[in-house]
Amino acid sequence: MTSENHGTVKADPPMVMSPTGSTSQPAPLSPSTSKPIQELPDEMIQAGWSKCWSKRENRPYYFNRFTNQSLWEMPVLGQHDVISDPLGLNAAPASGEALSDTGLGNGQRKRHPSEDASQAGPNSFKRPKVEIPVTPTTPTVPISPSTPGVKPWANATDDKQSQASVPAPAPYRPSVVYWDLDIQTNAVIRERAPVNHLPPHPEIELQRAQLTTKLRQHYHELCSQREGIEPPRESFNRWLLERKVVDKGPDPLLPSECDPVISTSMFREIMNDIPIRLSRIKYKEEARKLLFKYAEAAKKMIDSRNATPDSRKVVKWNVEDTMNWLRRDHSASKEDYMDRLEHLRKQCGPHVASVAKDSVEGICSKIYHISAEYVRRIRQAHHTLLKECNISVDGTDSTEVQDRLVYCYPVRLSIPSPPQPRVELHFENDMSCLRYKGEMVKVNRGHFTKLELLYRYSCIDDPRFEKFLSRVWCLIKRYQVMFGSGVNEGSGLQGALPVPVFEALNKKFGVTFECFASPLNCYFKQFCSACPDIDGFFGSRGPFLSFSPASGSFEANPPFCEELMDAMVTRFEDLLERSSEPLSFIIFVPEWRDPPTPALTRMESSRFRRHQMIVPPFEHEYRSGSQHICKREEMYYKAVHGTAVIFLQNNAGFAKWEPTTERIQELLGAYKVSGRSLPSPGPSSTSTGDKDSKPAQERTPKSQDNSSPVDKTAPDTTNT
Repeated sequence: MTSENHGTVKADPPMVMSPTGSTSQPAPLSPSTSKPIQELPDEMIQAGWSKCWSKRENRPYYFNRFTNQSLWEMPVLGQHDVISDPLGLNAAPASGEALSDTGLGNGQRKRHPSEDASQAGPNSFKRPKVEIPVTPTTPTVPISPSTPGVKPWANATDDKQSQASVPAPAPYRPSVVYWDLDIQTNAVIRERAPVNHLPPHPEIELQRAQLTTKLRQHYHELCSQREGIEPPRESFNRWLLERKVVDKGPDPLLPSECDPVISTSMFREIMNDIPIRLSRIKYKEEARKLLFKYAEAAKKMIDSRNATPDSRKVVKWNVEDTMNWLRRDHSASKEDYMDRLEHLRKQCGPHVASVAKDSVEGICSKIYHISAEYVRRIRQAHHTLLKECNISVDGTDSTEVQDRLVYCYPVRLSIPSPPQPRVELHFENDMSCLRYKGEMVKVNRGHFTKLELLYRYSCIDDPRFEKFLSRVWCLIKRYQVMFGSGVNEGSGLQGALPVPVFEALNKKFGVTFECFASPLNCYFKQFCSACPDIDGFFGSRGPFLSFSPASGSFEANPPFCEELMDAMVTRFEDLLERSSEPLSFIIFVPEWRDPPTPALTRMESSRFRRHQMIVPPFEHEYRSGSQHICKREEMYYKAVHGTAVIFLQNNAGFAKWEPTTERIQELLGAYKVSGRSLPSPGPSSTSTGDKDSKPAQERTPKSQDNSSPVDKTAPDTTNT
């Protein structure tokens, strides 16, 4: 645990591998004294070295808390450190071989950072004074990746086996890596206090999962019983996203305090499927059958609802006219049927919508109030669990926060975490399987290793990894429930840009931060995500709509929910308006033009827009939202829609990361399809035409569109 003392943070030393190969805590050299005797020069101590005692070998060794390195012999400052300096560029020259400060032996002289600063051009911007926060919100030392052969979450049995000199298995190394966790952030924020979210626990997460699944079932039943339709695909997932834009409730997943109660997203999508869902058509017979079904469903609905006489008259007349046309004209083409369907929908659609309005609003209201009741139950159970562990949730956090700029750091919780129950881990081929009370979640071993690294970099309250497995279980369970249980359902919420695109963004535009991501799909180790209570232990900076950077270069690939994208643009413009430091946002959104989305229209007309480009359909791809569990050959999917890439920058950001022609060309080159992508997956029942390029997350118009016989759909290639 950490404690604050005169402005400094003391963190427990991490678990390390001693030179003997055993896993242990570094012990002070003199166990008989309360203070460790550091028989080292001040320079060595400042570099992170301390002298420790090996109980097994009964002799001293030297441990570096910055790199987790341990040596039998006293280290020499400036020696070649293969961990932090693999090429030896910063190593001190050997005795007798020292080179003069003016040369490197090849006619070149090594430049110092001070020289780079002194030669800055007149248009360069001074970097704001940024400090690493010295409150308990950030660890004092960067924790290196795991020591080879060591299981950081090892229990007592594992320690005994290690002490018995049993050779540890080689660490798992993924063959393909879809992230770069070595890139440091340039995102600067004002120091902030820990948040008061309740700490995660498997028992509570299991209850939340069960209640969320039950809420999905209620939604399915209400749509079927009241409107005779299946719930629109992904509409529940988009409802969760849209509600979180306005929700002020305490639960990280389910909404409970929203105004208005009626969700515009859920209402719009249900209305768009009334009286029947219209799918894309490829063949003549399908068009004829769809026209017949629509006419029959419209007549049935107008007869069974409390419609006005005029509405009944209009709908019945148009339906009878359509039926007569179908009986007598057998030589019509597919286009003829589609034109007729468009005309029928235009005539009957407004009357059908008016009789269904109250019923659909009732569905939306019912689902919201059930969700609020479930949140109350979860909250009550969580408080009971913390009370049993003697953890108070009513006290105010006493952490002092200074008004200063710091590099962004992960979300910290103000409430201590309770003891965690046992979570079992085993491996099945390339999958890591974690089980709690019979509930098993899976993640491939590459992403499991990634979560371990993120946890090492970001978590400060669990240096011995005693809570690691339970938190990984909670994390995967949370996103599993958020996705839903359908085939490919929800995976569009976690889609991501290809790795070459991220590399180009970082190299050419200084991007080091993702505005919409998760620990499972992030490329950088600094990102914003939807669930700060659990994601914070793995590097999340919290939800983007409550994130306030003062400077930095950011990538934004939001979930394709219109309400969320609109709120995102409002946030961008507010941040750009307030900051005079370099600030840049590169946004990736679908090119929806029929009709255009408010978010796209606002960004195109924004005074902060510096450049815009369109990546054509079929010429780019995205990483699957199920990348943490899918097969390697299913990782990429080709996009069948255009993607708009928009640069929003203030003046300082434009001067520093200007989207020049050369930089844009390199970014477009990184988008080239590799040939490894697959057609978009998804159940064939949702569409008879071309599928979306990602697990289908569809767009529905703001209001029921009676001018077109098919739904406007677009693949979701997005993050949470």
